[in-house]
Amino acid sequence: MSSLSLAVRDSSTMLRRNLLHARRYPSLTLNLLLTPIMLLLLFVYIFGDAMSAGIGGGDRSEYIAYLVPGLLLMTIGSTTIGTAVSVSNDMTEGIIARFRTMAIHRGSVLIGHVIGSVLQSIASVVLVGGVAVAIGFRSTNATALEWLAAFGLLVLFALALTWIAVGMGLISPNAEAASNNAMPLIFLPLISSAFVPVDGMPGWFQPIAEYQPFTPAIETLRGLLLGTEIGHNGWLAVAWCLGLAVLGYFWSASKFNRDPK
Repeated sequence: MSSLSLAVRDSSTMLRRNLLHARRYPSLTLNLLLTPIMLLLLFVYIFGDAMSAGIGGGDRSEYIAYLVPGLLLMTIGSTTIGTAVSVSNDMTEGIIARFRTMAIHRGSVLIGHVIGSVLQSIASVVLVGGVAVAIGFRSTNATALEWLAAFGLLVLFALALTWIAVGMGLISPNAEAASNNAMPLIFLPLISSAFVPVDGMPGWFQPIAEYQPFTPAIETLRGLLLGTEIGHNGWLAVAWCLGLAVLGYFWSASKFNRDPK
């Protein structure tokens, strides 16, 4: 077999392995998925009227529209924490040492984790999006091209965060440490424009919220789905995604290819 066909075959096998693990042990994914769903319900039904008034009036449905794009990206961050834990388990439980002795493509283990995590992230986004639609979220005047661009952004963002999560899992000595190391993937959306506009934050805090990967991605997704102005956020979001994906890939590859001590 050629090197390419071998890599595709082994990566497909590792992808099936990771999807089977996710199906047999769904508790981690479900626990991480509950966070954005609970935040969605909390901010809509408990804080919805107050938050809507705070960002310029209107009814609760306007705040639902504002809130959902940020929570969709937060869902991706939550799901990739499971990837960090899964990679850490593989590294510490001895299966990777076994794989190293087998005639398989070396990178297929990581590729299987990454593709499996991206698929799980998109499935989680669809589920959270379904809950959002059920409680009143509606996209306004988005064209088919804008929906396609929104989907592409979600996939690219999931790919970028997944490679970062893989690197976090590789440097973690155990699953608990991997979960803790990956917590910024949930924490960063909380200090972005997901819940309130950056302009409404204290002046000293605005740069923290603005100059991070979640805010431009949220504003871009919000613009695609709701017709708000995207401005420079579109290329910033793509740049962040590509930069994080490249960084995460080389970081993960260097850690994984390092011979164990």
